[in-house]
Formats: sequence, structure tokens, C-alpha cells
Amino acid sequence: MAITLRATRAPSLLLFPVAILATGLVLLAVVRRQAVEWQTLTGAGLFGLALILAALWARWRVPRADPLLLPVAAALAAVGQVMTSRLEPDLGPRQGTWVLIGLAAMTLVSLLPSIEWLKGYRYTWASLAILLQILTLIFGRDPNGSGAALWFVIGPVSVQPMEAVKLLLAVFLAAYLDDYRELLTIAGKRIWRLRLPPLPYLAPILVMIGAALILFWLQKDLGPALLFSAVLLTMLYMASGRLSYVVLGLILLVVGFILADRVFSHVHTRVVIWLDPWTNRETIGYQLVQALYALGSGGVFGSGLDMGSPRFIPAVHTDFVIAAIGEELGLAGTLAIVCLFVLLVQRGFTVALHARSGFSALLAGGLTAVVALQALIILAGTLELIPLTGITLPFVSYGGSSVVANFVILGLLLRISHENAVQGV
Repeated sequence: MAITLRATRAPSLLLFPVAILATGLVLLAVVRRQAVEWQTLTGAGLFGLALILAALWARWRVPRADPLLLPVAAALAAVGQVMTSRLEPDLGPRQGTWVLIGLAAMTLVSLLPSIEWLKGYRYTWASLAILLQILTLIFGRDPNGSGAALWFVIGPVSVQPMEAVKLLLAVFLAAYLDDYRELLTIAGKRIWRLRLPPLPYLAPILVMIGAALILFWLQKDLGPALLFSAVLLTMLYMASGRLSYVVLGLILLVVGFILADRVFSHVHTRVVIWLDPWTNRETIGYQLVQALYALGSGGVFGSGLDMGSPRFIPAVHTDFVIAAIGEELGLAGTLAIVCLFVLLVQRGFTVALHARSGFSALLAGGLTAVVALQALIILAGTLELIPLTGITLPFVSYGGSSVVANFVILGLLLRISHENAVQGV
């Protein structure tokens, strides 16, 4: 009964993200002394129409899905479109287009025969992930001058395959760990206070994940490597319940980070920036220092939309969008974004807790961990708590591949929550 009541209220929640986008676009036009005409609200109108169609499709295909997931994700996407239009006006319509494509991809997920169908092709997903990484290593381009050739460039469109890789590897991990979760709980060899897992049963997963991490290293793209390592440890703990695996993984992660600091100059540069950005504020530390200035100058309520100077921060619309939000929307706006992420993650893990199969639980938990850890890593990097990694803030940062991938995650969570409710009847 509670699910039905919430579902009836869910459509009204979709008005909130549409209002965010419409208000933001009107404010930008007013501040820039532009005429507020119907073209100003075209983006909001298309966004609202797409949301309605997506909601109607979801009501038909997955009527018992969690009704809060789509409104929360849409609100984050609306903020992302407003900030992209503010920071890079030429890219605003393009970001809106990617959001529409993402909503379409989300609806297509509901056409899967079932979530369990994905489990039967676990090695296919892992092999496809490795293949995408190899192709990126060979044919990848660097259209943004970031120093890493991580994009496929097709005409005016740049696609980052790593966004698909993290999804494919998460599906593989969920399927494999579900098959061997009982064996993982069996105590293996003991070294001091740590119990190692039975290595023969972990050989396939070590080969696949090891290959993926090595390719991340060869691509000098250690942000996704850090993200996926953290997701792996999270899912391994979910499957086994053994804290010793997490401790061992963290030790290996620290060792890998130290090696990366010694081997890769750009990793060492980021460590130097993290340790003391102020000494290098005119050179390598300029980006982080400007982000910290922006966050500090915003105060509680910010300078106002389009009234600050966040464009002094290089790549602010991708890596440091939260700094722009902090400057112009203040602490209140920043905490609102964090609260939306907390709510989204809470609902995702709730879906995992109520899953009716081990695979669904691990997949929902793993996908939620992808969003949670990605947001945590970039937010912590912006606040100088950890070295910068260059990954995007889910749904908010500019980037078509990231937006579409995150909406696919949302579609999978909707499908899992629907199947949970149906099987629980």
C-alpha cells in the first residue's frame, strides 16, 4: 500500500527538476540582459517532455519500481544543464541533448528479458570491457588536450569508452561473485591476522580485473582505476562479508598508488599539488587553488547564478563543477547537491537490500557504489582531501558518455527494484 501511495505522488516530483532547469535558464537570460522568449525555455520544455515520456514508459514497463530514483537523478541532471549553460553556453544545448539520449537509454533497459539474463553472459561483458580498453589504447584521441587519449572521436562527437567499461565490469563482478560467494566465505590461508581467499577460485576474476587495471595504467587513466578498485572491494565485501579482504585490498591499493607515484610523472604531479597547492599556485597548483578560492568566496548562499568568476578555474565545467556551484549557489546549494546524492545512494542500496537474488543484490549494490564512490572521489579531490583524479561528478558534470552511462545505471536500478516488488507479492 505504501508503494502504491508513493507511486501516485511520484509524477508531481518530476516537476521539481523541470522547475530547476526552467528557473535557471530564465535567471541566466535576465542576468545577461537577454530577452526572455520562448526559445529560452526550449531546453526545459524538451527536458520536461522527455521526463514525462520516460515516466509513462516506466509506469508501463516497471510499474513497481522505486518512484524516487528518477526524480532525484533528474534533479541532478537539471542542475548540471544549468551549470553547463552558465559556464560554457555553447555546450548547454549539447548537454541537454545527452540528457535526452540518457533518458532514452534508461527506458531501453526495461526491454531486457530480466536482470538475471545479464548473468548468463558474464564473460562476454568482461571480454567486451577489455576489448574496449584495448581499442581505446590503440585508437584513442585527446580532443581536450588533457594529456590522456581516452576518447573515440567520430566527427564532432567524442565518446569515452571508459564509462561503458565500468558498467560492464560491474555486471561481470556481480555475476562471478554471486556464483562463488559461498567459497569466498571459506577461510583460506592465514597471514598474521588476515585470511586470504581461496586463490584457485579467484583466478578468473583476478585475470579479468588485473587485465583491466593494467590497461588503465597503460592509458595513464588512474582515476577510473581508483574508482573501480574501490567498487571491487565494496562488492567483494558485499559477497563475502569478510573485512580481511577489504583490508588486504586497501594495502594493495596503497602499494599500487605508491608505484604509480614513482612511475607516472602526472600522478606524481597531482600528489605534489595535493600536498602543497599554494606553493605552486601560479603553475601546476593553479586549478586547485582557484577551486578552493571559489568555494571559500561563495559563503552560505553564494554570489548568485552568473555573478561569480568560476571560469577562472580550468576545466571547471567537467572536473570542478562543484566549485562553481559552491561559489554561485553557496554552501546551501552545495549541500543540496550532496543531499541529492545521499538520497540517490540510499535508495540504491535499499534496492540492493530488498533484492530477491544474490546477483540482483550485488549488481544493485555495485552500481550504486559506482555512483557513490565516483561522487565521493571527485568531491574529496576538489576539497583537497585526496589527490585529483579527473573523473566527473555523476549527472552534474558536462560529458555525454558519463550522463548516458549514469542513466543506464538508473535504468538497471529501476528494473531491479521492480522485479523485487513483483517477486515479493
